[in-house]
Amino acid sequence: MEAVIEMRGITKTFPGIIANDKINLDLLRGEIHALLGENGAGKSTLMSILFGLYQPDEGEIFKNGEAVSVNGPNDATRLGIGMVHQHFKLVQNFTVLENIVLGVESTKHGFLSMDDARTRVLNLSEQYGLSINPDSLISDITVGMQQRVEILKMLYRDNEILIFDEPTAVLTPQEIDELMSIMKGLVAEGKSILFITHKLAEIKRVADRCTVLRKGRYIGTVDVASTDVEQLSEMMVGRKVSLVVEKEDAVPAEVVLAVKGLTVRNKATGKSVVNDVTFEVRAGEIVCIAGIDGNGQSELVYALTGIRPADEGSIKLSEEDISHATVRRRSNAGMAHIPEDRHRHGLVLDYNLAYNLVLQTYFTPRFQSHGFLRYGEIYSYADELIKRFDIRSGQGGRTPTRSMSGGNQQKAIVAREIDRSPKLLVAVQPTRGLDVGAIEYIHKQLVAQRTGGAGVLLVSLELDEVMNVSDRILVIYEGRIVADVSPKEATLQELGLYMSGSKSNVGAGVGKEGPEV
Repeated sequence: MEAVIEMRGITKTFPGIIANDKINLDLLRGEIHALLGENGAGKSTLMSILFGLYQPDEGEIFKNGEAVSVNGPNDATRLGIGMVHQHFKLVQNFTVLENIVLGVESTKHGFLSMDDARTRVLNLSEQYGLSINPDSLISDITVGMQQRVEILKMLYRDNEILIFDEPTAVLTPQEIDELMSIMKGLVAEGKSILFITHKLAEIKRVADRCTVLRKGRYIGTVDVASTDVEQLSEMMVGRKVSLVVEKEDAVPAEVVLAVKGLTVRNKATGKSVVNDVTFEVRAGEIVCIAGIDGNGQSELVYALTGIRPADEGSIKLSEEDISHATVRRRSNAGMAHIPEDRHRHGLVLDYNLAYNLVLQTYFTPRFQSHGFLRYGEIYSYADELIKRFDIRSGQGGRTPTRSMSGGNQQKAIVAREIDRSPKLLVAVQPTRGLDVGAIEYIHKQLVAQRTGGAGVLLVSLELDEVMNVSDRILVIYEGRIVADVSPKEATLQELGLYMSGSKSNVGAGVGKEGPEV
């Protein structure tokens, strides 16, 4: 097969860090080529250079054997290169159709002409199995649907080289299955795909070849069919990685979280999205809430952590009623929170790393005196956490948080929350977007919190994580807890039945199959 894209000797530096160090990459026509590496290994930087968002300090790019200059995304589009970014580039108050045609609009006499565009978008959506409503606002559709919009943006521009940057990081298992099928369909139509991911199982599932980067350097390119996940993980991290969570049996102690009759209603419709939920988490155990995304997990966590009030019910943290407490009061009472949306609820992106690491504690005597921040102490503390939690940051505590990779942003949140020695750690999708080495580390941290006497409430969409990490599993379906099972006894198939609402073992329906859905 011929190479449709060649990147030769690509080097890119940022303050304090070499993001890409003389990297070579070939994309063959009609292949899915995975790009694998730890958080901060330089994968997104390399693809941003190919898409024209960054200019390399050294190196050349060739398309179909001819040297090309990609000075911006418009150049990339003219060369047939499109990119779906990890954090989608969509205008929230525009419709699906308006987002797809944005930048390549058709006009008649100075006015937008959308009829032809609508017809073409609908034809493309049908051809590639990307069902969308062109008139829906982006703000009203799911993350999976937003990704379809990004893919249709590329297809609308006739892109033949498609870059997917962490495309499954925010998708449900069902949406991931759909995306894998879509990617195979795109390649069958003659497209070529570069696929950045941390998930080794996905690489084995769809990729033809895989190029591995480590700390900005090229490690090698392998044929996926003849390489196992252990080899891939060792190439990525530089050491053997345990893909199994090792932990002693839990020894639950006193109740640290008691939730009773908790109900949260949708503000617009009045419908209960969390419906009369009751459960406990004890010190020394990891309780996992499992379920298909959109079944009330987010609203339940918002109510527990104080992001939004509950409409009914009570929440107690070590016997203290925090049902109506502020976020800070809950934090001071011993609750830590790793949120599912790190940008919206976890970080202030325009603050530097050090400031983000003291967001929960800047007002304490250690970090302020008579109302003035103690900057030396803040930066010293940041250096300590950066070293202990291996947060990759080019300028240490002064690194702009917005410039860090998503995985290292996540590590910063985990470091901040765990270092406060909480009574209860609420961890929502804590390993989303992380590489296998970082996932191994985070899982060890969760187990260490449990071993140290904290209660851990884990909310995860990853069934492997649910089964490996938890001591007890609560399954949520349509806002209700429908199962309370042990990971030692439950099977993946059984969990699937609970998650789809086909079975329940809670209340009157214990052990009985419910209605088929």
